[in-house]
Amino acid sequence: MYDKHYLTPLFEPCSVAVVGATEREGAIASIVLKNLLAAKYRGHLFAVNPRHATVHGVPSFPSLDAVPERIDLAVVVTPAATVPQVIEDAGRAGVRAAVMLTAGFGETGSAGMALQQALLANAQRYGVRLVGPNCIGIMRPEIGLNATFAKGGVQPGALALVSQSGALCTAILDWAQPNGIGFSSVVSLGGSIDIDFGEILDYLVADSRTEHILLYVEGVRNARAFMSALRAASRVKPVLVLKAGRHAAASRAVRSHSGALVGTDDVFDAALRRAGVVRVATIGQLFAAAAGLSARIAPRGNRLAIITNGGGPGAMAADRAADLAIPLPELSQPTLDALNAVLPAHWSHGNPVDLIGDADRARYHAALTACLADPAIDGVLAMCVPQAITDPLDAARAVVEVAQGAGKPIITCWMGETQVAEARKLFQEARIPTFRTPEPAVELFSHLSAYYRNRQLLLQTPGPRAIDAPGDVEAARIIIDGALAANRDILNEMESKAVLAAFRIPISRTVLARSAGEAMLLAEELGLPAALKIASPDITHKSDVGGVRLDLRTLAAVRAAYQELIDAVHAARPDAVIEGVAVEPMAQRPNGRELMLGVAQDQVFGPVITFGAGGTAVEILRDRAVALPPLNELLIRDMVRSTRVARLLGRFRNLPPIAMAELETTLLRVSEMVCELPQLRELDINPLLADETGVIAVDARIVVGRPHPGLGRYGHMAIHPYPAHRVHELQVSGGTQVTIRPIRPEDAELEREFVKGLSPESKYFRFMDTLRELTPQMLARFTQIDYDREMAFIAVTQRGGKEVEIGVSRYITNPDGESCEFAVVIADQWQGRGIAGRLMSELIAVAREKRLKQMMGHVLASNSRMLKFVGELGFTLSHDPSDPTVKRAVLALQPR
Repeated sequence: MYDKHYLTPLFEPCSVAVVGATEREGAIASIVLKNLLAAKYRGHLFAVNPRHATVHGVPSFPSLDAVPERIDLAVVVTPAATVPQVIEDAGRAGVRAAVMLTAGFGETGSAGMALQQALLANAQRYGVRLVGPNCIGIMRPEIGLNATFAKGGVQPGALALVSQSGALCTAILDWAQPNGIGFSSVVSLGGSIDIDFGEILDYLVADSRTEHILLYVEGVRNARAFMSALRAASRVKPVLVLKAGRHAAASRAVRSHSGALVGTDDVFDAALRRAGVVRVATIGQLFAAAAGLSARIAPRGNRLAIITNGGGPGAMAADRAADLAIPLPELSQPTLDALNAVLPAHWSHGNPVDLIGDADRARYHAALTACLADPAIDGVLAMCVPQAITDPLDAARAVVEVAQGAGKPIITCWMGETQVAEARKLFQEARIPTFRTPEPAVELFSHLSAYYRNRQLLLQTPGPRAIDAPGDVEAARIIIDGALAANRDILNEMESKAVLAAFRIPISRTVLARSAGEAMLLAEELGLPAALKIASPDITHKSDVGGVRLDLRTLAAVRAAYQELIDAVHAARPDAVIEGVAVEPMAQRPNGRELMLGVAQDQVFGPVITFGAGGTAVEILRDRAVALPPLNELLIRDMVRSTRVARLLGRFRNLPPIAMAELETTLLRVSEMVCELPQLRELDINPLLADETGVIAVDARIVVGRPHPGLGRYGHMAIHPYPAHRVHELQVSGGTQVTIRPIRPEDAELEREFVKGLSPESKYFRFMDTLRELTPQMLARFTQIDYDREMAFIAVTQRGGKEVEIGVSRYITNPDGESCEFAVVIADQWQGRGIAGRLMSELIAVAREKRLKQMMGHVLASNSRMLKFVGELGFTLSHDPSDPTVKRAVLALQPR
């Protein structure tokens, strides 16, 4: 946008003051000041200490308001009890941002929490933005800003590191220095009582110094804000995440350390995949993946070829690939023919490609060229073990030569040390990832392929109702509201299945019997053989307490089973309330596979959808995939493929493949339920029987609750669905049919052609530049939007059977969360036909629904038509004090 980013005073401060500066040896404030001096900070540096005129040669003043110029960034290193007053003084002195290194606030108990609330209130009153408390600080090496107490400096680079742990931050910095890793920014978040991941990511997206973003995450405080910022960042730059708390003990440690919620680890994984982010397990993997991505060659799949001059190392690499589910595809016949022509007769004739111990440069060159040309291969790991005949450096030269024209990633592993040192140096100079051992090399390929795969998931923008015939939402709500009105949060099986039926999910008909005689009559009506199941709000796993009787083929068997079932449950659970016995016909599916579909509530990310193997052993098998709603067909296929039971869904032994389309539709229906029913807390469909004829929900359980009153539509979800309800048709003057709809990622080509076709004047009025066309980064930013914090409508019409974009309006929410900035532009030949007014009215309606208070924009003073247009819409115009060529347009969105 037009203004500088509001966090510029934090990342690019013209002046810094260290509050609490001292020369006392070993004191944190002393280390911070020395670090700033050692890094040769380019701005104006001041100390604040009433007892000294200078500290380490830096001019010192008794307070922030005594400093002779306004301070952009204050680094606060004073006792916790004094910090609220320091922030008060900072606000009065016009300080824009503060980094608080001091500990002793909310993490220490009620007294610390009171201090924290006081300092936060002071900061909000004066508009001072805070990093910390209890952090190690911030670095911006390019300008010599090292406002941390970490030992040693870092060199400038293109990586940004954002960490919730100060200790891990210092460990990463210590590891990076001898390995030649440089940084654009380093931010230690600490307690994150104000600025958190979201706002830091928002700045780094637009930061020209940053090419890759590395995050160390312990927990998430606001899932929607985290996902929104993460998705926005990864659309433009690769984001890599190292997260603690993968296991229960680590999760408890994280919770006690940072106070942040951790959530279930597989849900966190699912969230990262939907955000287009790669997760790594170690610091080494973090930097290796960053280096690999910086080569800007990403695989389009996960199929790996291994080329080696030693069978043992090749086998080690193949083992690690198997561990990571990286397939080693069979070589195509043309590839085999090419290799047979140049390799000895006794080469491996497969993948891994063993060139034999006397492999020379020519063999490496030929093998690498052939494998890269194979359409079944997405990347190559080239390995070399120093042997008597093979020249490691000469072989490396062959790899570098082939890599120059390769469109697929090449990773190298030259094992050993002394004999391969020159070869490794050659790879580093050519920016080809290189490793000493096979395992991390294969792990890097796994991360690179995950990045490509997750990017595809990021581009998916499913709507809340991803199917042609939407469910009967109102009927489902009536059932749920009835249970809540009766102070029940668990629906019985009949109610649960009625909700499923409202969303057109096939169910087995179930009726409640309250006596053995009723059970007999119902079984006769529904048809034999029958199944009986206990109906109790207190019992989830019915078979565990003897609460299920199956395949009852006579009415006498039904009558006897009724009482047996009641007696068994009474004996196992005497405290359980028994409502009766559910009677249903046995599902006759001889080719059926038992599956499980579910919805669970994650404490961080809200509702998630689960899929996996079903039946009574579901907890033991632990075969489940997790996905964040909303879902579409691509996301569902990715989810199903990641389970072990997926291998049983195709043709298996004497079983025909299941009706996969019916399973996918059922998952779409569940996704629709999650989107449209914020009351839904849990759902278990187990088993869902699937065979060649379709699917049927045999058993179901739903838990409900009252939705949070302050949440807007879809506010209960971590990812906002595509707002399909915002699509409208209209006729413009001349009778042309025009569709107004929210923009989608697949509109990138439409947007590119639209901007390309604008006149130089229209481009200048919109972008304040006469750019020829949008860059790929701009296209991603304009079309891959987050519907929670921004909106863009495009107007399209048909030309030659294809959609053509003729106008666009958009807004982005400002950091205050209360205002937004808008832009609108119409194709030159379509101006004056009412399209701009309709686009803006849709945009204003969404902003009002989001409860934003103000919409604003910057209009060139020479753009008289736009000034008149926004004036007619009700915008108030005023001069921009910082630029006389620009006018500010402001619209109040809510009544005062």
